[in-house]
Amino acid sequence: MSSASAPGLVPLRLCVLTVSDSRTPEQDSSGDYLVQALSDDGHVLHARALLPDDRYRLRALVSQWIADAQVDGILITGGTGFTGRDSTPEALLPLLDKQMPGFGELFRAISFAEIGTASLQSRAFAGLANGTFVFALPGSTSACRTAWESILRAQLDARTRPCNLATLRPRLNE
Repeated sequence: MSSASAPGLVPLRLCVLTVSDSRTPEQDSSGDYLVQALSDDGHVLHARALLPDDRYRLRALVSQWIADAQVDGILITGGTGFTGRDSTPEALLPLLDKQMPGFGELFRAISFAEIGTASLQSRAFAGLANGTFVFALPGSTSACRTAWESILRAQLDARTRPCNLATLRPRLNE
């Protein structure tokens, strides 16, 4: 949890990508939620996009964001299930320099309390690519809310103790 005596918030520059074959920008409630949540918590939206489930287009855009030194992290919603063309893990896991298995494990554990055994269908994951955090979440707004409120909000806040991802940021490429 946050500590009032800790140093202040360090705003991160974050990108939001929605992966969907069926949503339009006007119907992107998950992307809307993430943009509002990161802004409400003092972070900065660097870029936002909506792409279909096409692994090569996903890789191209995420690679561009990873290569941008101004981007601290990328939040991806959608394409992490088992159905149809869900291919976010296949598209993006090869881009990671380091995986963060604890994120997916923790997300599924928290989700189990909310949706029961359906949580085993989630292929949510996170990792690090070129010093940029990459978080891939399910496409539902409730899953994005769970990830943000239960994990990401605290870990992207430099005031969270005993440790957080935000304070690692300057050392990630050492």
